[in-house]
Amino acid sequence: MQPEHSDTTQAGSPFSISKVLHYLAVGLLVVGSLAYWAMKPPTANPMADPRAAEAMALVQTHRARQAPTLRQALTDRVQGMAARGKGVRMGEWTVEKKRDHLYVVKVFVREEGSQGGGLRWFERDYEWQVDLTKQSVVPMSMPAEDLMPMGMAGPLTRGGGPAGL
Repeated sequence: MQPEHSDTTQAGSPFSISKVLHYLAVGLLVVGSLAYWAMKPPTANPMADPRAAEAMALVQTHRARQAPTLRQALTDRVQGMAARGKGVRMGEWTVEKKRDHLYVVKVFVREEGSQGGGLRWFERDYEWQVDLTKQSVVPMSMPAEDLMPMGMAGPLTRGGGPAGL
């Protein structure tokens, strides 16, 4: 009789293919995470820059046309659309640094609409320019301008673009 062949040499090997693949997958995940963390855009975490956080706070707490603050006005608008049965989603607030004292604060709202008998989604971009030295908030988009109090609209109503950008 011939002795049975056993795979004890492969099972006891410290470098089995399964182990190598598992360590390779974990290593790639760690390297990818570190690369993303090192190269992520500055808008991903506005609270890392105290001046960016100040710019966002200035926009969110600024007076609005039909609410105490811009943040509340935008939230009320989104909740009103949802109450009417429309699909709506508000995105994340982001801050971009343009210059040392100049920031742009943005948020988008994705809304459900119908056009030509079909269901379509569109986005409204709300953008404000913040000058921290002047403590000013200027709307840079028409939807953002619609939220601003009367008499505080920016350069968009005069036909020009926002100054300084």
